[in-house]
Amino acid sequence: MNSDHLTVAMAQIAPVWLNRDATIAKVVDYIHQAKDKNVDIMAFGEALVPGYPFWIELTNGARFNATDQKTIHAHYLNQSVQIEAGHLDAVCLAAKETGIAIYLGIIERAENRGGHSLYCSMVYIDNEGNICSIHRKLMPTYEERLTWSPGDGHGLRVHKLGTFTIGGLNCWENWMPLPRAALYGLGEDFHVAIWPGNDRNTRDITSFMAKEGRSYVMSVGGLMRPVDFPEDTPHLDAILAACNTEFLANGGSCLCGPDGEWLITPQCNQERIYYAVIDHEKVRQERQNFDPAGHYSRPDVTKLIVDRRRQSTVEFIDK
Repeated sequence: MNSDHLTVAMAQIAPVWLNRDATIAKVVDYIHQAKDKNVDIMAFGEALVPGYPFWIELTNGARFNATDQKTIHAHYLNQSVQIEAGHLDAVCLAAKETGIAIYLGIIERAENRGGHSLYCSMVYIDNEGNICSIHRKLMPTYEERLTWSPGDGHGLRVHKLGTFTIGGLNCWENWMPLPRAALYGLGEDFHVAIWPGNDRNTRDITSFMAKEGRSYVMSVGGLMRPVDFPEDTPHLDAILAACNTEFLANGGSCLCGPDGEWLITPQCNQERIYYAVIDHEKVRQERQNFDPAGHYSRPDVTKLIVDRRRQSTVEFIDK
């Protein structure tokens, strides 16, 4: 595949909240829906499987040693994704069957960190169904730190698809200049930013990153409404009692070209797939006047060092 053109898809959907298997089944269904559109790459929102931890803000989650917080956190652990256990096998199979590469936001229960801490991870699955990178969010934001652990640089990687070089980041780490610079240095020219979902997040930064990187930037957000909380959610009454809005996450999915102009403006409140065709020729045109890791860089003056080792608390040396 050497085409200058990619058909891209943004799946703006709500999870079956805190239900891993049901949400994965929904993801697989949406992947198959995109097949007839000849999609090359499709992205889903941050933390979609099994869902964003909305309960923390809604139930005073910072209370120390609170029984309700322990209960729902344990439930979150039970429904999180352990890749080593094959929880993403159905998504990988769908990618292979449709020939669509996937970016998917998950809550990862990482086996190599003891298996009982959670990471907000962004998984890239290629169009042959192979998991090619798992990027753990470098710094959870605000209340997220009460349930997610800080990640590492292992997943700061890019992937070739056609003539494009694709990379991505989770939510507010898209505001972190150095991770962006790391991806630019790897040749990124199509950036996928995933979010739990709100146009207040995606509206400004998407066009900014496109102009800074002279790259296509696709922001994909999820949806969440009070009606989306399943009846078997722990402490559901307390969560719903604190909901005073129609949307906890309203989507905001959008796409900008390498000149910063909108191809798809932020889309809100609808659960659907948004499609577009992007052209690498536009990247090459915009790099004429600015290339952040190429002719408009000064590595003799400023240089970034990235540690991509997967972090662990122990190192075993056996005979």
